[in-house]
Amino acid sequence: MMISTPTASGKTLIAMMTAYNHVRRGGKCLYLTPLRALAGEKLEEFRRLLKDTPYKAVASTGDYDSSDPWLANYDVIIATNEKADSLIRHGAKWIDSITLVVADEIHLLGDPDRGPTLEMTLTKLLDKRPDSQMLALSATARNAGEIAEWLGSELISMEWRPVPLREGVFLDGEVEYSDGSVEEVEQLDYDPAIAIALKTVVEGGQALIFAMTRRKAEKYAEKAAEALNRHEALTGGIPRDEVIQMAREYLEEDKSSFTDKLVKLMLGGAAFHHAGLGARHRRLVERAFRERVLKILAATPTLAAGVNLPARTVVIPELWRYEAGEGMRQIDITEYKQFCGRAGRPGYDEYGQAITIARKPDDKEIIIEKYIRGKPERIWSRLGSEKHLRIHVLAVIAAEDSVDEDVLKRIFSRTFFSHQYGYVGAVAKISKVMEFLLDNRFIKYSSGVYTSTRLGKRVSQLYIDPLTALTIIEFADKLPNQLSDWTLLQVICSTPDTPRLGIKIPKSKLEKTLDNNMDKLVIPDIIYMDPDEYSLFLERLKLMLVLKAWIDEVSEGEIYDRYRVEPGDLAVLRERGAWIAYAASELMKILEKPRLAVEFSVLSERIEHGVNPELLQLARLHGVGRVRARQLYNSGYRTLEDLRRASVEELARVPTIGARLAQQIKEQIT
Repeated sequence: MMISTPTASGKTLIAMMTAYNHVRRGGKCLYLTPLRALAGEKLEEFRRLLKDTPYKAVASTGDYDSSDPWLANYDVIIATNEKADSLIRHGAKWIDSITLVVADEIHLLGDPDRGPTLEMTLTKLLDKRPDSQMLALSATARNAGEIAEWLGSELISMEWRPVPLREGVFLDGEVEYSDGSVEEVEQLDYDPAIAIALKTVVEGGQALIFAMTRRKAEKYAEKAAEALNRHEALTGGIPRDEVIQMAREYLEEDKSSFTDKLVKLMLGGAAFHHAGLGARHRRLVERAFRERVLKILAATPTLAAGVNLPARTVVIPELWRYEAGEGMRQIDITEYKQFCGRAGRPGYDEYGQAITIARKPDDKEIIIEKYIRGKPERIWSRLGSEKHLRIHVLAVIAAEDSVDEDVLKRIFSRTFFSHQYGYVGAVAKISKVMEFLLDNRFIKYSSGVYTSTRLGKRVSQLYIDPLTALTIIEFADKLPNQLSDWTLLQVICSTPDTPRLGIKIPKSKLEKTLDNNMDKLVIPDIIYMDPDEYSLFLERLKLMLVLKAWIDEVSEGEIYDRYRVEPGDLAVLRERGAWIAYAASELMKILEKPRLAVEFSVLSERIEHGVNPELLQLARLHGVGRVRARQLYNSGYRTLEDLRRASVEELARVPTIGARLAQQIKEQIT
């Protein structure tokens, strides 16, 4: 079935009922989600469902170089699309036991970054498990019927919503709703978005303001906190003691000016939510909003397609966003409808309202006609891009002992891309990608059959772009004999898989760093001839500076103060950097470069733990971490043998260790 119904109308409930019926009959459910945060949220829901039963649920979202055979012991497996794709590539045996596949947020097929992986994962599952039940869920899929047809599913579509939603436009002090009703908004603040949010708070609800950038989200949060403080008599005050308790519980180790800014706002009853938040910050904000401690939350659009944080009122201050290479453009109707879907909290609100702000009468008419009365855009497959095809064509070939034209046709003609454009439309694109893979020795061809080389199979298993592998291999032949952190970090930060962050470091500081480390870096001649290449080189140097600070044990707070890299961005860079370093180590084994394999392996662990080499033994221990590892080391406990000789009482006297962790350490090393 393809379930296409509004947000909060019970799609997850249908999925849970279906999953329960499957596991009760001895089946197994694979539940696909686009985001890790959503995987965690769904896991909690399934655990509550199954708590008094013999059935077990688990979430699996990381480590792309394993088949995770232990997952066979679970009945409901919740995985991100990428993790599920990785498990299929590794030939996880338990996938043959799946009787139900749930594809949540299936409209993300149209996302240029995540869509192709979701599409290929579903295609391969349809190919491998044709008898399994498929359940696809979406709130905003205009061509839901077409997706259902592709999946071979029955379409269930309706507009019913348990909490009625009304959409309106604010102009000149009043809101006109789609049902024709008009409501005045008292001017409690000069900013209409804040005035609308305050009105909701005064009436006992919560408000969610969607901002198009992180900076705007933070600005709205600042304005909201100031306004809530100014109108405290009207809004009923902020439970500051609860905020302080929550902040203390979550952020004891995350002291920085970033954390201080967030907690100060929360004490005012408001907060921001964007990708710059670290995991602890995000959990704190989400918990405080769910428990109604926060009154107003300002968020970037990622929240609309992410975790479940509804509010009575959603405010949309603008419908324009800057897109790199395109300039300012209006957002899609689909995205607007996703914003609106967050309005109305089941169990708390009797209605939800989504209010967009117009600056002049003409804007108001456009909003009503295009967005309120409009239908979401049709979802189109994004698999046709060369980048995604080279990754997924290699994955298909690497997963089999041999693949001929018929196998390739069978699988790729089963994709949503072929369903929309026809397989003939994919042939030319696939042929071009095959040529690239052959030329670069990821695959080989003989007697009408394609097989992956040892390199190609490993690249596919490592879940990296073949271009990343080529970059690493090319660097391996140019690296100086005298290796340093800078040398290895340059390799990692030069790959296409490394995230690009908007780090603002003065050019003079970058060039000084470059001058001081010229002998440790591979400097291509082209950077002196091409200004664009030089700019790209400096951008990579920024990433190297941040990662170098991290592995030199500079604190998260100081990294933020020094480079303005927010905790969420740092976490992404660390995770991706550690993985690419691990992949580089594995590739060096294939190239028979054992020294480089060891160097990259050590770098991967250092990035993972954020420590200098001497602390790795200690940092690997569960519950220790980089700060406690340094304290143990400085207290004379420098090896595992030192820890074995020490008593629990002696270890407990080390700052921040304590009796409980000391006991855990002893249990791990005995």
